[in-house]
Amino acid sequence: MFELVDFAAQNAKIKVVGVGGGGGNAISTMVECGLDGVDFIAANTDMQALRANRAPIRVQLGRELTKGLGAGANPDMGRNAALEDQRAIVEHLEGADMVFITAGMGGGTGTGGAPVIAKLAKEMGALTVGVVTKPFSFEGKHRLAQAERGINELREAVDTLITIPNEKLLGIVDRDATMIEAFKQADNVLYQAVKGISDLITVHGLINLDFADVRTIMNEMGMALMGAGTAAGEARAMEAATRAISSPLLEDVSIKGATGILINVTGGPDMTLHEISEASKIIQEEAHEEANILFGAVIDETLKGSMRVTVIATGFNKPMHRTVRSAPQPQPTRVSVAVPSINGGVNFESSFAPPPPSFHAKQSAPEPQMQNWKSQQAAPANYPTGATRSAPPAPQRFHQHQYDEEMTTPRHLADSLIAKEAKDVGVLEYQSDQYDIPTFLRKQAD
Repeated sequence: MFELVDFAAQNAKIKVVGVGGGGGNAISTMVECGLDGVDFIAANTDMQALRANRAPIRVQLGRELTKGLGAGANPDMGRNAALEDQRAIVEHLEGADMVFITAGMGGGTGTGGAPVIAKLAKEMGALTVGVVTKPFSFEGKHRLAQAERGINELREAVDTLITIPNEKLLGIVDRDATMIEAFKQADNVLYQAVKGISDLITVHGLINLDFADVRTIMNEMGMALMGAGTAAGEARAMEAATRAISSPLLEDVSIKGATGILINVTGGPDMTLHEISEASKIIQEEAHEEANILFGAVIDETLKGSMRVTVIATGFNKPMHRTVRSAPQPQPTRVSVAVPSINGGVNFESSFAPPPPSFHAKQSAPEPQMQNWKSQQAAPANYPTGATRSAPPAPQRFHQHQYDEEMTTPRHLADSLIAKEAKDVGVLEYQSDQYDIPTFLRKQAD
């Protein structure tokens, strides 16, 4: 007896999430270009931009926080907006095997929200790939600095991260190209990066790769590089492969150090096996000698007379080991400590200044926290590192010591003297490592 198998249900489910304005524009471009086999989700704090997006699924972030007016180029606002609506995000990511997070880094929603959404996707078990752009230089140093910080956070939340510097696009667009055309080219590059990977999984080709193959190359591999090249004519295979590995979008870095490489060769019905071999050989010669190379070849009826080669290189360093940062400990405020002066009397020295505000400075209102969706527990985790929040240690109190020979070293004498003077002026708590020792005693201790 034959059993009918639902093969459609066995396909890997791929979802692409465009975060913020830049990510939303990229999503619209992908929908217009007809990228098949994936689901599109647009997530934004700007309701006006969200309404104009072509994605079939649109999620408003920070409904209460931003009132639909955007994040004001503030990554902290974008982060908190994504945390506010993380439940809605999780509902739309449900069942995904692979999730692409695309965004333009440097603004508010994309820079702050993309790491939150990526972490949610990864906690749900999806292979998570970030594909983001860096700002043009004319957008200013502040925006570029914000982008770098956002990229560092996103790198900790994804399996693989592909960054595309918009500045490099100036090398591949005409000098008389308009602003609209230049930004459209940036959207097209994001589209090609997602398509180059998703086609390996969703499109039946001459040489097929499955989702497990792609996961092998991209799981926990950190930063990645993407290059694409198209050529026509007699030497089209060699030219397309050469352009892919020397693409301006590779940020002046070769693929020689890559330990994992995905190659996707796409051509028309006239593409030959010899041409496929030529393209693959050129890339293999440039790669690490022990690199794990996965190869796919696809026929595209629209590419008559030309070939396109897409290369995704990963594993430039060892697979990413995420460092778990401990929960931040409360910092002492600026206090004055009485220390003896060489000339007699008492000097008051400020021993500690509060640190400068961090990228995610605390706001007056309590920030929403990331929920652990993998375990479905109610207890929140402190995003982005997943470090558990522990109670801060009780401050150490200074106690008077009885005279002992072991307590007569210069260091102990210094500690005792400072503590005594501190007690006299009403400073009740003392931690020796947090205060400066007078110079004449420190020299004796050394």
